[in-house]
Amino acid sequence: MTTLPDRPNTALLVIDVQNGVMAGAHDRDGVIANVNTLVDKARAEDVPVVWVQHSDDQLKRDSESWQYVAELVRLDSEPLVHKTYGDSFEGTDLEALLAERGVGRLVVTGAQTDACIRSTLHGAFVRGYDVTLVGDAHSTEDLSAYGAPPPDQVIAHTNLYWQWQSAPGRRGGTVDTAEVTFAAGDAG
Repeated sequence: MTTLPDRPNTALLVIDVQNGVMAGAHDRDGVIANVNTLVDKARAEDVPVVWVQHSDDQLKRDSESWQYVAELVRLDSEPLVHKTYGDSFEGTDLEALLAERGVGRLVVTGAQTDACIRSTLHGAFVRGYDVTLVGDAHSTEDLSAYGAPPPDQVIAHTNLYWQWQSAPGRRGGTVDTAEVTFAAGDAG
């Protein structure tokens, strides 16, 4: 259903599951376990796994906080996209990597829900991708001291509104880890 012609494949995006990002994340261990399950499933089905890694003043490149969490292991054959903006497409080679692999549908996991996840969901959608958010494989920190809802509510709200995203020739959707499928044309 994607508006990208001749791109029938799906890819799994693992966004910013880094030490400094996940240190205070809601349900950290559960989210990382679900991401690991999805990485294993994607690899078993020969689906591209694309890793995205953020750097900024708080996540200095090559620092301990910038590193991916130890529980997740990227294979050398899996692309790593370095970014400095919330949207994983901005100022990166992500689009070129996906085009090379014929990807028109993304399955999105990672952190933070209310920043890089939302930015990437919308960035992918407006670029023509079908985008599935894995509802139990993304997280955020508690920013309620700054007026945000508690993290479980931020996650629930994002899952709710993304479940119903649609546009001409594109669709969004939210599923849990157990419901994810990588087959072309599936909503899960």
